[in-house]
Amino acid sequence: MDIASVDSYALSSPIDPPQDRRFHGGTRRLLKRDVVLVVVETADGRQGFATAGASSSAMTEYFEGDSQGTFADIVTGPVADALEGERIEAIPEAHDLIREGSVPAGDVTEAISAVDVALWDLRGKEHGVPVYELLAEEYGTDPTLELPLYASAGMYMEPEGFADQAELIEDLGFFGYKYRPGIGPDGDRRTVELLADRLTETEFMLDVHTWWKLGEAYGRETVRDLIAHAGERGACWVEEPVEPDDHEGYVELAETGAPLAGGESEETPEGLVELGETGAVSFLQGDVRHHEGFTGCRAAVEFCAGRDDVEFVPHNFGTWIGLAANAHLVAAAPDTRLLEYPVFEDDPALADVDGDPGMYPFDLAFDLIEGQPDIDDGVLSVPEGPGLGIEVDLDVVEEYPFVDGPWTEFHYDDE
Repeated sequence: MDIASVDSYALSSPIDPPQDRRFHGGTRRLLKRDVVLVVVETADGRQGFATAGASSSAMTEYFEGDSQGTFADIVTGPVADALEGERIEAIPEAHDLIREGSVPAGDVTEAISAVDVALWDLRGKEHGVPVYELLAEEYGTDPTLELPLYASAGMYMEPEGFADQAELIEDLGFFGYKYRPGIGPDGDRRTVELLADRLTETEFMLDVHTWWKLGEAYGRETVRDLIAHAGERGACWVEEPVEPDDHEGYVELAETGAPLAGGESEETPEGLVELGETGAVSFLQGDVRHHEGFTGCRAAVEFCAGRDDVEFVPHNFGTWIGLAANAHLVAAAPDTRLLEYPVFEDDPALADVDGDPGMYPFDLAFDLIEGQPDIDDGVLSVPEGPGLGIEVDLDVVEEYPFVDGPWTEFHYDDE
């Protein structure tokens, strides 16, 4: 592939009016969601697409002051300088060019991730085959094109609100319901009880990265007790119970017997594998958008393959472009079957139920592509067209201008 241009667009999807969510010790305000759309074009006019941006868990842009606009500038600046005019025979060559260029150290992995996905999209279009077919050749697998989804939804509600939302998710046929607790130890315990009692077919998962962000932290013993309780009541997993680099904390909490999940906030593919090697997580959550694309995730996929103690389950929290990318990985990767599906308000791909199970508005997540994913009874049919199998609607560049500033704010009661 001869790289003609590398473009990047920072886009914002406002949450208007902003939404305030009470948690233990404060309020979280949701202002918008940001996306960086990356477009790599070859000399023959083909375009490959990817989305990029800070992990929703690590929230680098909030804590360190960077923004999606900053990252978009890096892509159109030093990343483009490293790639434009180059011939890429093997996709890892692009990784090397980015590392050897002038990309700021903290953005190298994110830049490689976006470019890798876009190049795989291009390679599929070049050969007229879907990405999963190319990946399956490398893994030596027969692709699985019908993927069960677990819904990523609830954020800071009363226990009954979580349970009501979970029942809507069950009505939609999803494999699981993942929610964000953090409303206080008693409320979190009550939520587990309600979900265990009211769900009959759908699993439930706790995404507890919020616990270690609370201004009034629970404390390790409280966290341990809550995790043990969730495990006893049948939680499928408890996700990110400690800060990402606290591997010893994962090991300690695994002693409760509750299944743990983590990895989305690991800064490198190597860190992802290192977390798996602790033996503390039952589910390792790499993401093509954060761990150097399809190429970078391969080490973690192969680490998990054939093992009974850990399963690779991609993290996926963002747009339908990210959904398609991670779907191709799941379709081809050995011993990988489950995919995360974030549920936003007014999701046009979901069947009508008696209520809206969405977390908050994020219209850009849907509008980035033409059409919609094929989802029926909680199962996604992987796109079978060339590349990622989706058509990107570039009109979003004009329709969703970037709004500077953080996408979310935490306000603590003791401030």
